[in-house]
Amino acid sequence: MTAIEPQVQRVSVGDQTLSYDYLAIATGVELALDALPGLGPDSGYSQSVCNPPHALAARRAWQQFLQKPGPLVVGAVPGASCLGPAYEFALLADYQLRKLGLRDAVPITFITPEPYVGHLGIGEMANSAELVSQAMVKRGIEAIANTAITALERDSRSVRAASPPENPCGNRIHLSNGRSLPFSYTMLLPPFRGPQFLKAVPKLTDSNGFIPVLPTHQHPHYDSIYAVGTIVQLSPADRTPLPLGVPKTGQMTEAMAMAVAHNIAIALNELDAQPVTPTLTATCFADFGNTGILFVADPVLPDPLTGKRRQAKAFQGPWVSWSKTAFEQYFLAKMRWGSAVPWFERLGLQLFGLSLVEPLPPALLEIPFQKFQQHSAPK
Repeated sequence: MTAIEPQVQRVSVGDQTLSYDYLAIATGVELALDALPGLGPDSGYSQSVCNPPHALAARRAWQQFLQKPGPLVVGAVPGASCLGPAYEFALLADYQLRKLGLRDAVPITFITPEPYVGHLGIGEMANSAELVSQAMVKRGIEAIANTAITALERDSRSVRAASPPENPCGNRIHLSNGRSLPFSYTMLLPPFRGPQFLKAVPKLTDSNGFIPVLPTHQHPHYDSIYAVGTIVQLSPADRTPLPLGVPKTGQMTEAMAMAVAHNIAIALNELDAQPVTPTLTATCFADFGNTGILFVADPVLPDPLTGKRRQAKAFQGPWVSWSKTAFEQYFLAKMRWGSAVPWFERLGLQLFGLSLVEPLPPALLEIPFQKFQQHSAPK
């Protein structure tokens, strides 16, 4: 999709123009790799795992790094949202380096804009801060929180030479607190933003290109448009000294898609039912190699009317790592089956008191968008 004309309900896809009655926008996001000087991987010096090409490039760079190990820096840039992969990368790197007998040669530093380690862009997530901090300390990883990365600088010798120098500690990451850290390998999560063609449509997105939605996931100004996934605008639950986004997991995206399909069916008079809203529950398995942490935030954002979550829990143990591996295989299989949420998965969620969608409370239907934004804004 390359253009949208909401006034006449048309979209452009390549050289085709299509008319629509209802449109569900699920474009995903762009990586804001121009957020700071030297941010990579496309034209900078850091790795990313935010899309398949970048993940494969990060793997190739990792194999080269293992031949000449040195300082490893992992973290996120201010404005980043899905912070879990950064924690996984740092702790999985520690696990792999220990297996290879290289850990003593690789000091690991973790840098995050979160106000504290384990905030995750969510805040008040049960005992997550304690569990994540303990994991870092136990593995000898220095964690620097509430700090912005301001620039990355590459050793000029590695630019001039055909191959990197033996000890490329001329590579530096500069921080807002005045520190400068050497790195041989770094993986940093960038901020996200919406595609430019969406930002070009008047009143469709916010300044970062994210699409605002009502509880039904319908656009507040264009009632024929709905939005699903990472492109949806979600305001953080609390204000933090450095900007953070709200994580939008695959489970949350599934819930949004179910709600949008249900609500469009109602609008088409194909379904006689009450509108639903996604619960935006996040169940995240963080794999650390030989252990892990399961985070449950139900919902990710507190209820806009009560300011509370139904539940927030964090569990630790080796079973988390095994469970994530098993769930990965199951998830890929069900995508091949074409079955988004089989009955037994719904039953499993119910046993834990979770659901993907719920009937929309009449009170939320009656709240104007401007007032709903006030309810949803950080306190």
